[in-house]
Amino acid sequence: PPCMTSLQQTSSSKQHEEGEAERQWSAIRVAAPAAAKVEAMGVVQHSNQQHAWMRAAFYCFINIMASVCIVFANKLVLTYYGFKFVFILTWIHTAFTIVGMHGLASLNFFTPKKLPPLKIIPLALGFVGYVVLSNMSLSMNSVGLYQILKIGTAPTVVLLEFILYRHVPSRLMLCSVVVVCVGVAVATVTDRIVINNTLGFLVGLSSTVVTALYQVWASSKQRELDANSSQLLTAYAPHALWLLGIMVPIFEPIGWGTGAPGTLLGYHWTLEAVLAISLSAFLGFLISLSTFLVIGATGSLAYNIVGHLKTAIVLIGGVVLFGDMMSRDRLLGITLAMAGIVWYTQLAMQEKSRPPIQDKASSGGSATSA
Repeated sequence: PPCMTSLQQTSSSKQHEEGEAERQWSAIRVAAPAAAKVEAMGVVQHSNQQHAWMRAAFYCFINIMASVCIVFANKLVLTYYGFKFVFILTWIHTAFTIVGMHGLASLNFFTPKKLPPLKIIPLALGFVGYVVLSNMSLSMNSVGLYQILKIGTAPTVVLLEFILYRHVPSRLMLCSVVVVCVGVAVATVTDRIVINNTLGFLVGLSSTVVTALYQVWASSKQRELDANSSQLLTAYAPHALWLLGIMVPIFEPIGWGTGAPGTLLGYHWTLEAVLAISLSAFLGFLISLSTFLVIGATGSLAYNIVGHLKTAIVLIGGVVLFGDMMSRDRLLGITLAMAGIVWYTQLAMQEKSRPPIQDKASSGGSATSA
């Protein structure tokens, strides 16, 4: 009958609705934990990103503080405490670095690599030369002039790479180098302190050239020996230590038998001087450690940006702590040099990140570096 058919249809529709509702409710019960899990994973990922950012910021802070403080600590050691024995100071720094790098290797920060001594002794000699001359420049010049001349290392590297390897940089990179050179020239040539301290200026220039030569050699040796900077430093530091041990009695006034004033044996050791020298050596090791951590956590670009910030802080600290003069011409030169070095770094990083050029002449189509 029609009424029975209507009741059956109503019952079937009701069962269908109840079944649909049950399926929806089941889907909600299944989806809810999944959504909660996805939300929890998002929270954990956000927390991990925050921790990674905080860790990278901490590493950058340590690197900046160590790099800035070592300049001021060395200046105090060499001038305020009168410890003018740069070869001994460099020997102490190198000894601290050797102990520290072996400690890092034992903690699995990096894996040491045995390298042929004849391949790395020239690099050890370059390391000794650049550190000794840098300390002499800091001893004989103001902190500001010392740092300005260090800015000139980048264009000197470009010149040495052209002389030694006939490497021709791009036109834009040459323009950035010219800007750096003009800025350094304006900041130094117009400086009365530079004019009255020719010897200190020449030592500073020598430090710039030797530092650039050391950097070119280090880069070349890394490619030649397939070793990273930590492996290279750990390998050549002991050679640098015994080279310095030979140079100390030759170039330093030891004062054998007399202990006269102005000699190493005649130096008046105080607790403050010992602490300052120890702090300086520890900061040198801390720079090596934090450099490794910063590059690992952020990359080379961020490390170079941190380097520019360190330069600015050192220049400001020279004015505030050591009374360096900041004339209008020097400020203009520093600003120009800093702008050029930032531009140079940007171009260098872009060139480094370019993919290798495909060698179409090769049968296998393998990639070869530019």
